[in-house]
Amino acid sequence: MDISEVAERTGVSPSALRYYEKRGLITSVGRSGARRIFAPDVQERLALIALGQSAGLSLDEIAQMLLSDGRPRVDRALLSRRADELDARIHQLTAMRDGLRHAADCSAEDHMECPKFLRLLGIEASRRAGQRRQPRNLPVSQNEGLRRSLDGVLPMLADSVVEDVPDYAPQKGANSP
Repeated sequence: MDISEVAERTGVSPSALRYYEKRGLITSVGRSGARRIFAPDVQERLALIALGQSAGLSLDEIAQMLLSDGRPRVDRALLSRRADELDARIHQLTAMRDGLRHAADCSAEDHMECPKFLRLLGIEASRRAGQRRQPRNLPVSQNEGLRRSLDGVLPMLADSVVEDVPDYAPQKGANSP
């Protein structure tokens, strides 16, 4: 197959095919005029490259797993590390989704009155500062200071799920039933 046919069948651009060849990820078997010719099994090799890229592997990591005979040599330790990284990212994204749902559904008129939202802000601030400790509950006066300094800002929600903080419940005061 010439380079244009490989590109059409695989969806990989001719420039990417030339780049992969230059990097040693694929090899052409000859030329027809100025066009590179590839063996039909290049499609399988390109599928392996695409799979590796989808998993977040670099081209260098993929190249180390592709033997010259076209067969993959699976680096199980690398794949295990990548799976662990994906698990951590899934956990982070799940916590972010849950935090966004809480912020969208919270009954507090002002999110800066919601203990769960304030806890999420504190966790995110600690995470960004490189601290991995859980923030303490702040006194009301400090909450107000935090409220003023963060008013209108919704930072990326925390990377850990906050289950132990109750949702907002309005305080019953002297004027409430």
